[in-house]
Amino acid sequence: MRISQLEGRRVALWGWGREGKAAWRAVRSRLPTLPLTLFCTSDEVAAARGCGDAFLKVEDETSADRLAAFDVVIKSPGISLYGAEAAAAAARGTRFIGGTGLWFAEQGDAGDNARNALCITGTKGKSTTTALLAHLLRAAGRRTALAGNIGLPLLELLDVAPAAAPESWVIELSSYQTGDVAASGVRPDIAVVLNVFPEHLDWHGSEARYVADKLQLVTAARPRVAVLNAADPRLAALDLPDSEIRWFGDESGWHLRGDIVFDRDTRVMDTSSLPLPGRHNRGNLCAALTVLDAMGLDAAALATRAKDFIPLPHRLQTLGTRDGLTWVNDSISTTPYASLAALECFAERRVAILLGGHDRGVDWSEFAKALTGHAPQVVVTMGANGPRIHALLAPLAADGEFVLLQAEGLADAVGKARAALDGDGVLLLSPGAPSFGPYRDYVARGRHFAELGGFDPDAISAIPGLGIA
Repeated sequence: MRISQLEGRRVALWGWGREGKAAWRAVRSRLPTLPLTLFCTSDEVAAARGCGDAFLKVEDETSADRLAAFDVVIKSPGISLYGAEAAAAAARGTRFIGGTGLWFAEQGDAGDNARNALCITGTKGKSTTTALLAHLLRAAGRRTALAGNIGLPLLELLDVAPAAAPESWVIELSSYQTGDVAASGVRPDIAVVLNVFPEHLDWHGSEARYVADKLQLVTAARPRVAVLNAADPRLAALDLPDSEIRWFGDESGWHLRGDIVFDRDTRVMDTSSLPLPGRHNRGNLCAALTVLDAMGLDAAALATRAKDFIPLPHRLQTLGTRDGLTWVNDSISTTPYASLAALECFAERRVAILLGGHDRGVDWSEFAKALTGHAPQVVVTMGANGPRIHALLAPLAADGEFVLLQAEGLADAVGKARAALDGDGVLLLSPGAPSFGPYRDYVARGRHFAELGGFDPDAISAIPGLGIA
């Protein structure tokens, strides 16, 4: 649905964060007098009413009946389609769309191919891969937009002057947004899926629905080219009759052998000195290089430019050293799998890992199994799911695999970890769980961790390269 097609319909906005404000501005740029109703939190009402829009009605309570009074609701990504209110309103005919879907619809008619849209999703690694791909395209001399879930809503870049228009749009998509692309009917040129394992179960309602929603980027959006990880069994089993499939992660395409990147049987480069911590991030490089190949660019020549990449904040980010301890901020880690990947990066060091946060009901048994014989020195649990993780790990700790401690919150966890390491090792924040509750998001959690170590939170938080360059 294009913005012009909202004319004459009853339209509401749901959410007044950055995505919600971007949607409001985009609608107003096309339809300045369209009556709109905004549903937002009570904390946001004053700011929303102060925006100076005479055609905007602001309310701080939703219900199925209120939502069902509208033909179209433009919702922010964090609001689940499967919540009781949204589901009931949808059953009565209300159409829910997101800003991502509006942006794609503005790129063409249903069935068109957005030939410069390169979309990346995956349970983990999507932000780094997105930023890395944009970096490599810019190194190739292409004017490139870096936007989406990475921190810049697509609708903020809706009206770009023709002289400033990018040659490529590199777009990160969360599982909350992939369905918007499919619903727009406008096909991405290239879509990348890095991996799929359980996350965001509270939003999606079940693991099966999370997987199905995530995969809509390639199953329903029908990109011209689908770039898939051959090492992921869910992806390896896909049949995509409407897309050309390019594989990475095995010997049929770009892959790793140790620290060496190969293109099929051709050795390309040693990745050990690249600013991409962890083997999983070097695998992300293989995904980016596969996209470059699919675009017809010289991926092998561009691979060396990864050495200039600036890593993103809150992702295995080494903050510095304090009192003999190396502080590593991996606050974006919101699954047990991500925490295991973080531990792998420091397998040769003494490590205290801080685990826990908002409880989404994710199973930690595989994490516990992986610690057998390969455990860090210290595990400190915290947050709402901290007691559940602690109980699961207690038998291993009792066998002497590691020291297991329980903390009330992040500050307490840091204090206990520092004492346990006694001036030697890595203090690793890789919670394996979302930050909701004590913190607004993973950024706020990472900033607090930096402050606790005496580091400047502003200096460690900026995402380089957002926008068009």
